[in-house]
Amino acid sequence: MPTATLTSKGQTVIPKAIRDHLGLKPGDTLDFVVQEQGDVLIRPVSRDVRDLKGLLRRPGQSPVTVEEMNRAIRQRKGKVE
Repeated sequence: MPTATLTSKGQTVIPKAIRDHLGLKPGDTLDFVVQEQGDVLIRPVSRDVRDLKGLLRRPGQSPVTVEEMNRAIRQRKGKVE
């Protein structure tokens, strides 16, 4: 189990294995959540949706239009044009 030491200034280093697991990068913000039992959860703050732009785009693949998305939704519901 990864551990860390608290400095006299209240600072600590998050172990690399934990940073990797959470996908943390310098400048990321963390939430500390105290649960009823007294346990504390540390989790990355949810990212702004704009940070996700281009996440699923593959090289050479053209973007999907809104019309194409709507058509796919209608087809999924069984309402083919």
